[in-house]
Amino acid sequence: MTFPPQAPVGGNNSQGVPGQQPQQPYQGGAPNWAPPPPPQKKRKKWPFIVGGIVAVIVIAIAAGGGDKKDEDSTAAATTTQPADAGSNQQANEPQNDSAPAADTTAGLNTPVRDGKFEFVVAGVEAGVADVGDNPYLNQQASGQFVLVNITVKNISDKPESFSPLDQKLFDVQGREFEADTTAMIAATSSDIPVWDKINPGNSVNIQLVFDMPADATPSKVELHDSIFSGGVDVKLA
Repeated sequence: MTFPPQAPVGGNNSQGVPGQQPQQPYQGGAPNWAPPPPPQKKRKKWPFIVGGIVAVIVIAIAAGGGDKKDEDSTAAATTTQPADAGSNQQANEPQNDSAPAADTTAGLNTPVRDGKFEFVVAGVEAGVADVGDNPYLNQQASGQFVLVNITVKNISDKPESFSPLDQKLFDVQGREFEADTTAMIAATSSDIPVWDKINPGNSVNIQLVFDMPADATPSKVELHDSIFSGGVDVKLA
């Protein structure tokens, strides 16, 4: 009995087997595939930051050292220079740069103001023994009478009260004197001997009378708008 020939097992079935696709021969070589590239590592920033800080510190130290060196050199050069004996003597002498302040106090016939009034001191008379033409009103000085003639003008826009008794006199020793009311009434040379009102824009003539020691020298008069005002000084000599 004769059997038909069979294809060898594992061989190339060039003829094909019914119902199967023919196998392609292996061409050889590496397969067409490559692994993905590894992820890139992130560069660390802190080395650069630390390096920058170190660089700044080094530059600062170098600059400071240079300044110190320059200062030391300058100090050494200064100390080695010979000093001028005349300059040292002049430096040791006390300096008096402050000049005495100028006296700005007003004098006679100069308008000054305090509050609502303007004053002009027209003249002063010292060494008066008595005042008053009326023998019944005549007043004798305990020491000497000092007569101060002033003009008072109301510079406000309404009537203002004025009293000669608010005015003060000072001697060269700085002593303060008040006006003598009785002597001013006896003198009858004043438009307002004690107290009255002055209308706006009007001026009055007033004679202030002060009783001072015979050896006292009047220095200035202090004129006031009222007893509560700051006052203004006028020199009498």
